Amino acid sequence: MDEEELPARYQVNTWKLSALAPKPIVQAALLAHDLIEDWDPDLVIAGREVAEDRPEDWVLEGWYPKKPGKAEKRALAGLFEGKAPLITVEELPPEDWVTLSQQNAQPIRAGRFHVHTPEFPADPDLIDFVIPASQAFGTGQHRTTAGCLEMLGDMKASGVIARNIADIGTGTGLLGFAALRLWPRAFCTLTDIDPVCVPVVEENAATNGIPLGPRAGEAVMIVADGMDDPLLRLRGPYDLLIANILAGPLVSLAPDFARAVSPGGSLLLAGLLAGEQEAAVRRAMQRAGFRMAKRLQRGDWAILWLRRRRVR
Repeated sequence: MDEEELPARYQVNTWKLSALAPKPIVQAALLAHDLIEDWDPDLVIAGREVAEDRPEDWVLEGWYPKKPGKAEKRALAGLFEGKAPLITVEELPPEDWVTLSQQNAQPIRAGRFHVHTPEFPADPDLIDFVIPASQAFGTGQHRTTAGCLEMLGDMKASGVIARNIADIGTGTGLLGFAALRLWPRAFCTLTDIDPVCVPVVEENAATNGIPLGPRAGEAVMIVADGMDDPLLRLRGPYDLLIANILAGPLVSLAPDFARAVSPGGSLLLAGLLAGEQEAAVRRAMQRAGFRMAKRLQRGDWAILWLRRRRVR
């Protein structure tokens, strides 16, 4: 995809707000954000460590499509308990989204999978996927995505049979594609709340030889808010449902997941920090009728495989 063909989200000028703080403080701020229902959807936030050799020093970052004012700074500061750290603001020119995503976009090996940008060769010994560098947050660079790929391989090795798969919040389509490679005769439904993901998924499917369509062995893409879509409900129930999103939505969606997953079926969850976020998600899933099957931790992130209890 040429730069002028990139989705609109990559072409607009973006502003970034940053707040440096110790790891527990940033993690608490992320948890506070998950509990806010009327958060401005244009202000997208994330937390990360400053550097690998400084694991206790974190930064809370927020991205906004126009110059942030007092309201946006106040919203970010309000996530911190007590006095908020200094918030800095910088403008990112449009090309930064592509340029930055191409820096350090090294191939990822996660269990049975190898994910890389077009500049790198395939690995014939692993299940190989090509994802453009401009979609770096979907390539497996994030530990939650790589952890999900690893867990999918563990599920397959454990004898899980998936005939009907759903990937909620699919983004680039990578996790749904990976599941379909492991269970190639399954029905596969991909969803995302953002319509801009549709051409991204279509392009990535074509690049990686994933057929699109409603039949077994094919993937269907749906724009949906969570589980709220008639076609998503019609194509269920699912014996494997994947959701690599955020802790707050995962807690809210627990009852919907219980209705969507077959008894004995598998639920793969990620996007949650180990600690309070993980505990909240596990409580919600337990109340909804799921039990823990396996847990991975990659960095500060937990990846959970749960099974829906069978009805007696």
